[in-house]
Parts: sequence; structure tokens; C-alpha cells
Amino acid sequence: MKKYVAEFIGTFALVFCGTGAIIVNEQSNGSLGLIGIALTFGIIISAMIYVFGNISGTHINPSVTIALVIGKLTLKRDALFYILAQILGAILASSLLKFMFTENLSLGATIPSGELLQSFILEFVLTFFLMLTILGITSKKEFTNIVGLIIGIVVTGIILFAGPISGGSFNPARSLAPALISGNFTALWIYIAAPTLGAIVAMLIWNSFNKNGIKPVDNNV
Repeated sequence: MKKYVAEFIGTFALVFCGTGAIIVNEQSNGSLGLIGIALTFGIIISAMIYVFGNISGTHINPSVTIALVIGKLTLKRDALFYILAQILGAILASSLLKFMFTENLSLGATIPSGELLQSFILEFVLTFFLMLTILGITSKKEFTNIVGLIIGIVVTGIILFAGPISGGSFNPARSLAPALISGNFTALWIYIAAPTLGAIVAMLIWNSFNKNGIKPVDNNV
């Protein structure tokens, strides 16, 4: 049960702080900017990895959990409850933000600013690289102490890159929650399908490169 609670709290923190930063930026005439928003996401993810990494692995992302199941690094039973906890944590965070910022219409929802294909490709490719980073960094025991730092930096970087076009989600729970609470479902399918496919492809390629049994030492994200 502890690991499910950890996933709930971790995803709550991600959505509350990350999408909360977007809302604050909108209401303060851009005081945070893209850099501030990206750093907020990266820092909170890094913190949650260090807090809950030894409890649940800190997936806090359904796409990562699904990919780890395919790679046989997470049990199917655990995955179901992980994803449920992640979605519920994200929804609670968006609900609280709605209560706090009643006049905000989007609640930090991810909405493509250009062509849908652009956002799909960005979300797919950058989740692919994020997942490879997770698998690579967690497979080496000597990097255990800096796993959270590295993943947080990568998240910050890919949001800086993709944010102006796709919104920089790479996480179905992060996009689903504000869409549900705000009622804005514009192109939501992109933010569910693209990250999940990207993470799965990364896992398949990782396994093809590591047929000798090299496995991540911890499922952190």
C-alpha cells in the first residue's frame, strides 16, 4: 500500500506544482516564464524521486509504468494500482487548483499551439529520450545518488524545448487531470498516445541493446 500512496502523493506534487506554475505565470503576466515553469516541473520531479524512489520507484507517469511492465520491470498487478494512484493524485491536484484559481479556464492543460502532428512527434520523441535516460541512469549503481538530479534536468530541458509547441507534457496523468477538471479536451489523445508509445519504443530498444540481462537497479522517474 505504501508504494501506491507514494505514487499518489508524487503525482499530486507534480501536477499541483507544475501546472500550478503555469496558472501562476498566467495570472502574474508571465512573471515565471517558460524557464520558471520548466524548472518547477524539473525540481519537483527530482525532489519526489529522492523522497519516494526507494518506496515506489517514483514512476508518477502512466507511460513509464506501462513501459516498465512491458519490460518486465514492474508487476502487472502493481502497474494497475500505480496508474490508478497516479491519475487520482493528478485529479486531486487539479481540483485543488480549480478551487484556488476559480477564474482560470485551462488549469495548465496541454494544448497544441500549432499543427497536431508537430505536438505528437515532440511528445513521442522526447518521451522516448526521457525513458531511455531513466533506464540508462538507473542501470548503473554508481549513479544512484544523482538519479533524481539527472532526470530533473532532462525534464527541464525537454519542457524548454517542447513547451511552446506541445505544452511539454510527456505524461498522460499530467494532461488528463487538468483536461477533466477544466472540461477542455482539445487534442487530449495526443498526450495519452504519444508519450505512451514513446516510452514503449524506448523500452523495446533498451531491451534489444541489453540482452545480457542488464536491468535498471531502480525504477525511478
